[in-house]
Amino acid sequence: QVQLVESGGGLVQAGGSLRLSCAASGRTFSRYAVGWFRQAPGKEREFVASISTSGITTYFADSVKGRFTISRDNAKNRVYLQMNSLKVEDTAVYYCAASPPGGNSWSNWGQGTQVTVSS
Repeated sequence: QVQLVESGGGLVQAGGSLRLSCAASGRTFSRYAVGWFRQAPGKEREFVASISTSGITTYFADSVKGRFTISRDNAKNRVYLQMNSLKVEDTAVYYCAASPPGGNSWSNWGQGTQVTVSS
Protein backbone atom coordinates (compact mmCIF):
# COMPACT_ATOMS: atom_id res chain seq x y z
CA GLN A 1 0.00 0.00 0.00
CA VAL A 2 1.09 3.53 -0.70
CA GLN A 3 -0.27 6.79 0.61
CA LEU A 4 -0.54 9.70 -1.76
CA VAL A 5 -0.46 13.45 -1.13
CA GLU A 6 -1.09 15.99 -3.88
CA SER A 7 0.24 19.54 -3.90
CA GLY A 8 0.77 22.41 -6.29
CA GLY A 9 -2.78 23.49 -6.91
CA GLY A 10 -3.85 27.10 -6.83
CA LEU A 11 -5.39 29.98 -8.72
CA VAL A 12 -4.05 30.82 -12.16
CA GLN A 13 -5.24 32.87 -15.10
CA ALA A 14 -6.30 31.24 -18.32
CA GLY A 15 -3.26 30.52 -20.45
CA GLY A 16 -1.06 30.03 -17.43
CA SER A 17 0.67 26.97 -16.06
CA LEU A 18 0.78 24.90 -12.91
CA ARG A 19 2.70 21.83 -11.89
CA LEU A 20 0.99 19.36 -9.60
CA SER A 21 2.98 16.95 -7.53
CA CYS A 22 1.92 13.60 -6.11
CA ALA A 23 4.14 12.42 -3.28
CA ALA A 24 3.96 8.80 -2.25
CA SER A 25 5.01 6.88 0.81
CA GLY A 26 6.28 3.34 0.66
CA ARG A 27 9.27 1.57 -0.79
CA THR A 28 7.36 -0.08 -3.63
CA PHE A 29 6.03 3.07 -5.28
CA SER A 30 8.03 2.41 -8.42
CA ARG A 31 5.90 -0.69 -8.99
CA TYR A 32 2.65 1.29 -9.12
CA ALA A 33 1.16 2.86 -12.19
CA VAL A 34 -0.09 6.34 -11.34
CA GLY A 35 -2.93 8.37 -12.72
CA TRP A 36 -4.30 11.87 -12.37
CA PHE A 37 -8.03 12.46 -12.25
CA ARG A 38 -10.14 15.54 -11.73
CA GLN A 39 -13.61 16.40 -10.56
CA ALA A 40 -15.32 19.68 -11.30
CA PRO A 41 -18.32 20.88 -9.28
CA GLY A 42 -21.43 19.00 -10.26
CA LYS A 43 -19.54 16.64 -12.53
CA GLU A 44 -18.24 13.12 -12.24
CA ARG A 45 -14.59 12.39 -11.65
CA GLU A 46 -12.75 12.00 -14.94
CA PHE A 47 -9.45 10.60 -16.08
CA VAL A 48 -6.76 13.10 -16.99
CA ALA A 49 -3.49 11.25 -17.48
CA SER A 50 -1.56 8.18 -16.41
CA ILE A 51 1.98 6.91 -16.41
CA SER A 52 3.44 3.43 -16.28
CA THR A 53 5.81 2.19 -13.62
CA SER A 54 8.86 2.94 -15.76
CA GLY A 55 7.52 6.23 -17.01
CA ILE A 56 7.79 5.13 -20.62
CA THR A 57 4.08 4.78 -21.34
CA THR A 58 1.69 7.66 -20.82
CA TYR A 59 -1.94 8.28 -21.65
CA PHE A 60 -3.92 11.49 -21.75
CA ALA A 61 -7.53 12.47 -22.01
CA ASP A 62 -8.30 14.12 -25.33
CA SER A 63 -9.21 17.32 -23.53
CA VAL A 64 -5.66 17.79 -22.22
CA LYS A 65 -3.53 16.30 -24.98
CA GLY A 66 -0.83 18.69 -26.10
CA ARG A 67 -1.25 20.84 -22.99
CA PHE A 68 -0.50 18.51 -20.07
CA THR A 69 2.46 16.22 -19.52
CA ILE A 70 2.98 13.58 -16.85
CA SER A 71 6.29 12.40 -15.48
CA ARG A 72 7.64 10.52 -12.49
CA ASP A 73 10.76 10.39 -10.39
CA ASN A 74 10.82 7.01 -8.71
CA ALA A 75 13.91 7.92 -6.69
CA LYS A 76 11.86 10.69 -5.06
CA ASN A 77 8.57 8.77 -4.99
CA ARG A 78 6.88 11.52 -6.96
CA VAL A 79 4.69 11.92 -10.00
CA TYR A 80 4.16 15.29 -11.64
CA LEU A 81 1.44 16.75 -13.81
CA GLN A 82 2.62 19.75 -15.78
CA MET A 83 -0.35 21.76 -16.95
CA ASN A 84 0.18 24.41 -19.61
CA SER A 85 -2.21 26.63 -21.54
CA LEU A 86 -4.77 26.21 -18.81
CA LYS A 87 -8.42 26.85 -19.61
CA VAL A 88 -11.29 27.83 -17.38
CA GLU A 89 -12.75 24.38 -17.95
CA ASP A 90 -9.69 22.81 -16.33
CA THR A 91 -10.96 24.09 -12.99
CA ALA A 92 -11.43 21.10 -10.70
CA VAL A 93 -10.08 19.19 -7.76
CA TYR A 94 -7.21 17.08 -9.04
CA TYR A 95 -6.46 13.69 -7.52
CA CYS A 96 -3.62 11.29 -8.03
CA ALA A 97 -4.24 7.57 -7.79
CA ALA A 98 -2.08 4.48 -7.84
CA SER A 99 -2.69 1.03 -9.24
CA PRO A 100 -0.78 -1.74 -7.45
CA PRO A 101 1.37 -4.35 -9.19
CA GLY A 102 -0.83 -6.85 -10.95
CA GLY A 103 -3.91 -4.81 -10.20
CA ASN A 104 -6.40 -3.39 -12.62
CA SER A 105 -7.95 -0.65 -10.57
CA TRP A 106 -6.99 2.62 -8.98
CA SER A 107 -7.02 1.49 -5.39
CA ASN A 108 -5.03 4.23 -3.67
CA TRP A 109 -6.13 7.85 -3.78
CA GLY A 110 -4.86 11.14 -2.48
CA GLN A 111 -7.00 13.83 -0.89
CA GLY A 112 -6.93 16.12 -3.91
CA THR A 113 -5.70 19.61 -4.68
CA GLN A 114 -7.81 22.47 -6.01
CA VAL A 115 -6.98 24.04 -9.35
CA THR A 116 -8.88 27.17 -10.29
CA VAL A 117 -8.41 28.83 -13.65
CA SER A 118 -9.81 32.33 -13.98
CA SER A 119 -10.75 34.07 -17.22
